[in-house]
Amino acid sequence: MSLDTQITDLAKNARAAARITANLSAEQKNQALMAIAAGLEAAKTDIQAENKKDSDAAEKAGLSPAMIDRLTITDKVLTGMADGLVYLAGLNDPVGTLSDSAIRPNGLEMARMRIPLGVIGIIYESRPNVTVDAAGLCLKAGNAVILRGGSEAIHSNRILARVIQEGMADAGLPKAAVQVIDTPDREAVNLVLKQEACIDLIIPRGGEGLIRHVVAHSTIPVLKHYKGVCHAYVDDLADMDMAIKIAVNAKAQRPGVCNALETLLVHDTIAPVFLPRVAEALKEAGVTIKGCQKTCILLPGTAPATQEDWEAEYLDLVLAVKVVKDMDDAMDHIATYGSNHTEAIITGDYDRSRRFIREVDASLVIVNASTRFNDGGELGLGAEIGISTSKLHAYGPMGIKELTTTKFVAWGSGQVRS
Repeated sequence: MSLDTQITDLAKNARAAARITANLSAEQKNQALMAIAAGLEAAKTDIQAENKKDSDAAEKAGLSPAMIDRLTITDKVLTGMADGLVYLAGLNDPVGTLSDSAIRPNGLEMARMRIPLGVIGIIYESRPNVTVDAAGLCLKAGNAVILRGGSEAIHSNRILARVIQEGMADAGLPKAAVQVIDTPDREAVNLVLKQEACIDLIIPRGGEGLIRHVVAHSTIPVLKHYKGVCHAYVDDLADMDMAIKIAVNAKAQRPGVCNALETLLVHDTIAPVFLPRVAEALKEAGVTIKGCQKTCILLPGTAPATQEDWEAEYLDLVLAVKVVKDMDDAMDHIATYGSNHTEAIITGDYDRSRRFIREVDASLVIVNASTRFNDGGELGLGAEIGISTSKLHAYGPMGIKELTTTKFVAWGSGQVRS
């Protein structure tokens, strides 16, 4: 059987399974999630043995330590996968809920009903825990899902798919509701992206190169998140101690993630006092600064920032710093170089904070707190399948509700339109 035929059949099977998952009760979905969680714990030895094949191959191929770390399924990671499914089972089920109910003048009763999206294709790199997280979120929202992980995690994803499908079978769900494409052939991705008759949405997770490839080749709607160039603006009315604490946390707490701080903008009035203090704290955290001309004057020995630095998603302990005239100058810089991900202001002025929230365009605009809070768990969603920096149909972290949509339903008593 050709790869083209395999992918087409897989997509058709997912579409058929989606009709079943859309009508499952909350109890049925929760039973499946709990069965998969138990299966992960029971298959721990086998899962880690397969995962070691991937991590050993990655090490031999010269992948970075950070990539190998994301690839490795430790005891903690495995427990986290299982606990995440148990947590999902405890969340309220949005499917079938009604909103915006109204009775029209002719007596027709209407409302919006929340429904699953249908079939979701997820294309991702490295992290095998995404296989479990994505499967759980899509199932809870009543969707079928097709998963295509990176070739570096192929052994891990194969066994995780087996455990997931066994858990679903134990709960009476069709195995085709969660399918993993386990071929390393890259053409499989392009074939998935052409299955618009069966797949409703594509969610890519990975580097900018992967996401741009998916957007360029997909005939299916794509939820995009190219990169996270996140800024924090320190206003002249900011509490400096608070600003230093936030800057260090946002940059250094976990620098290799999309909600980490990449550029710090500092009001010109406070820069002579604030910059030496924050630079010392950042240096203690291992951060290297690249600065604008004024920053380099105030912090002798600082490497000068180039045009590329304002556009950079470092994902490392490197921070670009720019002195700005005022909040308008800061917002202009964000509008030019921001990626619609996360933007923060540190200020003691209420009116300025309100204006910053209104005018800055990002999936999370935050006042007096770290950019690291743009995360599904931190924002109360329980879990997320990714962060969308496009605005249709979701903006920001995508939890269970964002994996659904609404349709209109109406109840009549014989009304006809004149």
